Amino acid sequence: MAKVIVVFSTKGGVGKTLIATNLAVSLSKEYASRVCLVDLDLQGTGDMARMIDLVPRKSMADFINALNTLKIQPSDFKKGDFLTHNSSLGIDLLPGVLKPQQSPHIDTGRIKDIFAILERYYDYIIIDAGKEFDEVLLAVLNQANLILLVVAPDILSIYQTKWAVDMLQFLHLPLAMIKIILNRAESASGISAQDVKASLSADIIAQIPSEGRIVVQAINRGIPIVISAPRAKITQAIKRLAQVLNKNERFFIERQTIDQLKLKEAVVDKASDFWKKQGLIEPLMDLDLTEGDVKDELTILKRRIHNRLIEELNLKRLDFRIFSDSKKTKELRDKAEIMIANFLTEETNSIISSQEVRSKVIKEILDEALGLGPLEDLLADPTINDIMVNNKDEIYVERQGKIELTEKKFISDDQVRTIIERIIAPIGRRIDESVPMVDARLPDGSRVNAIIPPLSLTGPSLTIRKFRKERFRIDELIGFNTLNKEMAEFLRACVVSRKNIIVSGGTGSGKTTVLNVLSAFIPNDERIITIEDAAELKLHQTHWIRLESRPANIEGKGAITIRDLFRNTLRMRPDRIIIGECRGIETLDMLQAMNTGHDGSMTTLHANSTHDVLTRLDSMILMSGIELPIRAIREMIASAIDIIVHTARLSDGTRKVIQITEIAGMKDDLQVDLRDIFVFKQTGIGEKGAVLGNFFATGYVPICFEEIKIKGISLPEDIFKSP
Repeated sequence: MAKVIVVFSTKGGVGKTLIATNLAVSLSKEYASRVCLVDLDLQGTGDMARMIDLVPRKSMADFINALNTLKIQPSDFKKGDFLTHNSSLGIDLLPGVLKPQQSPHIDTGRIKDIFAILERYYDYIIIDAGKEFDEVLLAVLNQANLILLVVAPDILSIYQTKWAVDMLQFLHLPLAMIKIILNRAESASGISAQDVKASLSADIIAQIPSEGRIVVQAINRGIPIVISAPRAKITQAIKRLAQVLNKNERFFIERQTIDQLKLKEAVVDKASDFWKKQGLIEPLMDLDLTEGDVKDELTILKRRIHNRLIEELNLKRLDFRIFSDSKKTKELRDKAEIMIANFLTEETNSIISSQEVRSKVIKEILDEALGLGPLEDLLADPTINDIMVNNKDEIYVERQGKIELTEKKFISDDQVRTIIERIIAPIGRRIDESVPMVDARLPDGSRVNAIIPPLSLTGPSLTIRKFRKERFRIDELIGFNTLNKEMAEFLRACVVSRKNIIVSGGTGSGKTTVLNVLSAFIPNDERIITIEDAAELKLHQTHWIRLESRPANIEGKGAITIRDLFRNTLRMRPDRIIIGECRGIETLDMLQAMNTGHDGSMTTLHANSTHDVLTRLDSMILMSGIELPIRAIREMIASAIDIIVHTARLSDGTRKVIQITEIAGMKDDLQVDLRDIFVFKQTGIGEKGAVLGNFFATGYVPICFEEIKIKGISLPEDIFKSP
């Protein structure tokens, strides 16, 4: 009895016809096996025949018609009646149809009878089963002893194969009957075999390398690769597959009977459940959906249009640096929008019920193909401050200081990686296993941090700190109750009188916002230079130079650090130096500059309190490798820094300036004298968890007040009086 092998994939273009054909030739040539090829890919009519240079005159549709009308018996069957023989290859071919119009004439009830006849004459029957979960496939699966699922190393193919394995098991086909063939293995742009294996429950029994030129030549000549290129790597891989199948009887499982009545339930309900569970859209198949499945059908339509767009625009090979050119980006988006609209017109899209729905569909496809996918709407929402992508299934946002989980999801980890690369490529950054984390910014100035495996164990992670297009003004912060009017007046006087200021606070406490507001007090006739890892400061002054650090290139060279930029800035005749954040050895350079005439400088620092600022400065200076006694470090700090402004995010999500402190010199040999000028004290919790409290002056009059008065800056002394 013949061993029946079904070669199948729900995704087109993965090479299943090529593999089925060359596997058949290998089994025939290497092991003198009697092999019959059956072409039941009814959407790719004639592909298999062309690959082995045959012109068949009869098909399975004709065979079924003969069985129904002539009532022929198995004993009356002759190979030459319906099969076409290739004498040089030693194989026979039975196409399903000769032209697409014959497809409705495939009587699935007769497929079993045809295989009962064929298996008398062959050792192997290899079937190209197309890519549809339809009645023809189920009838064929009832005859199968082995199912070979062909998968390519791309994320859509992997997930559709994962869905196919789940579907086959749902139809009660044992997992032992299902094996995986990884085609185009080791492709430079593909997913590794190890990752593919980790994603699929079925075993990978063959890895077929990618040799495009050899494949194209073989197809054009109508000669199988295993004949035309016997020494090629792809040929050797297919021959090894043939050897594995020839020697392992255990791969071939007793046939299973599939309940045909489960077809609709399997294809619609089970498919929907699976893809929703995965956080993905449904697979690309022409499903016969029932009324009420409009939402699912719309999802499938969008995915189909999206894939057509990728193919037509060759987006997989698109250079992400194009997104740094706004003109080219707009041209590409406009072109894509026209193509999507045309694709929708070509579709039978009665589900597009209105122009509003049509516009929404076009926007969503554009966002996924050329934008930031599910992040686009979140970025456009003015109530959102932070976007946190933990993995493809979890996207959190922060609104008004509170974190909440959104319903948004990415299709896959690969899509998250694509979005990250789309963000960082225009500014010359990269991310891969050798550089698995990166800081960047969006065109609007929003700060981006990304980290990927192997450092991130849950998948690619992305954090975006959004910034308003409009700059905050001090009056707005007073209105938000971030600080009071007296505190604002004092800070204005400190900036104008060129005091060195550090803005400290925890993550998300509003340090950069406060630094931006303070910079607005700098007179417009001064030369300002800002230095940042990821440029996010927004100054309104005209004489402003922005510098940004640069990471190392792929060879580990070319890095320009904050320290390098700071040292260069000292040669650029700055009036003010603003460092986005001090976090390393550049701290020592900054303190030295503040002590040698570059007053009026500002920076931010991560710290839990104004007292903690001193500890952080100590540790960063010591990490610079310069051996200085603690006393010398403390004296340098006391001499360089005038004011510390400490911010915090409170339990209700509000952000406040909770301390303004002056460094008043040294108290003793090691202690810096810190004097609070203004503080915020919490008095309780109000309705809905709102923090209650007040700002007040401590009564301490800062030493710098006299200098402020001498410089003619208006600042009333009574703002320092305690209540």
